[in-house]
Amino acid sequence: MAKSTANDAQALIRSLHSAYAATPANLKIIDLYVVFAIFTALFQVVYMGLVGSFPFNSFLSGLLSCVGTAVLAVCFRIQVNKENKEFKDLAPERAFADFVLCNLVLHLVIMNFLG
Repeated sequence: MAKSTANDAQALIRSLHSAYAATPANLKIIDLYVVFAIFTALFQVVYMGLVGSFPFNSFLSGLLSCVGTAVLAVCFRIQVNKENKEFKDLAPERAFADFVLCNLVLHLVIMNFLG
């Protein structure tokens, strides 16, 4: 039973690797940005757990900034993906401008929340 599970896991990993190898470079860069934002949020949570959360609004601002940026980047990735038929009429420049504008608004709110 354990042998077939290991083989299934290896087949799944090979399948995912081959599918991701066909992904365009610009989408891989966006994926890397999302992973960086999520790891930064996780690092902040671990740091808060170890050191404490005295200025809690600062911790919350940093965490919401990372998570909000990751969510906006995922939305940007969905809009830029050529295989997505829902946004076929949307120019990549327009999607990037929306991403930048939403990030600007998000970080203005975060700065206001900091105090």
